[in-house]
Amino acid sequence: MKRKLRMGMVGGGIDAFIGSVHRIAARMDGLVELVCGAFSVNPEISKESGEALFVDPSRVYSTYQEMIEKESQLPEDVRMDFVTIVTPNFVHFDPARLALENGFNVVIEKPMTFTLEEAKQLKDLVEKTGLTLALTHTYSGYPMVKQAKAMVKENKLGKIRKVIVEYPQGWLSRLSEREGNAQAAWRTDPKRSGKSGAMGDIGTHAAHLAEYITGLKIVDICADLNTLVEGRLLDDDGNVLIRFDNGANGVLIASQIAAGEENAIRIRIYGEEGGLEWIQEEPNSLYVNLLDQPKQIYRTGNAYLSNAAKHNTRIPAGHPEGLLEAFGNIYRNFVLTVSAKLNGETPTPEMLDFPTVEDGVRGMAFIDNVVASNASNEKWTKFVV
Repeated sequence: MKRKLRMGMVGGGIDAFIGSVHRIAARMDGLVELVCGAFSVNPEISKESGEALFVDPSRVYSTYQEMIEKESQLPEDVRMDFVTIVTPNFVHFDPARLALENGFNVVIEKPMTFTLEEAKQLKDLVEKTGLTLALTHTYSGYPMVKQAKAMVKENKLGKIRKVIVEYPQGWLSRLSEREGNAQAAWRTDPKRSGKSGAMGDIGTHAAHLAEYITGLKIVDICADLNTLVEGRLLDDDGNVLIRFDNGANGVLIASQIAAGEENAIRIRIYGEEGGLEWIQEEPNSLYVNLLDQPKQIYRTGNAYLSNAAKHNTRIPAGHPEGLLEAFGNIYRNFVLTVSAKLNGETPTPEMLDFPTVEDGVRGMAFIDNVVASNASNEKWTKFVV
């Protein structure tokens, strides 16, 4: 039976930033309806959020435990199909675990959990239940990122030799966590964010993007983490040398004290026959440089693009598509996959093109390995999952 999927939400209340982004993305293609939520640890804020979002008051809950318990007792044609978790890192694992154990699919913010061990437990649960988990590594949702991936897979660049990926931000150039900035407060708090700051928050995005486009896996790293704002408890800057499983090498830079920068994600990939470059702040363009040929610029919405790029493009060429649409692509592909499973159908490769629990485990392993490498006296550290 073809129908919309019913979404529940943990976190993302009216006092939060990322919740509205998820709701816009989920609704973008008309495939999802929000039916319930535990929108805040504060029951009053959860109630107010439910009212603002026109959610049935009987399905606005005070805690995620209450939500998952009561939703699981509702008839199958009423209860939620999946839950979106948009809380700080330390409240990722338990609601995801409870959801999976009670038969609900999951969309979750990154990094997936607080520890690598928790990530592995979620992976085991996904495999045991056969349910679907999507991780919002949003930048993999851009059409031209998918075009880049397709070109690498088709060997347009030849064997990959070099990857340079960077994610500079400037929003933590001051001690904002002591100045009333709620986002800064939890992201720089090791009790809520985890063992890494900038590398955990945005370095994981850069690492995922490098592995996603190239299809390669990181096998060795040499990391240098820095805390440059006095009084901060976690790293706000770092550099990582990388080796990949095909022998290629790379450099990953993540910084939240790059004063004046916004979200300047940039990746350059070089093979034996040429290279390509994608810049998140100019997302509709993919720059391709092949040996002995003029520079080429591939643009979204054109017939010459790959099926993956076309599948994830909504509007004609020349109309900008950005972060919300990339978020929407992750939700749409996740929803199409879950719907296909519910209907006893096999999801297509295009449907299955979203970050999964496997990416979540590798993201947590990246954090662990970077922190361990930074603390080690060895030049290179084996990347252990």
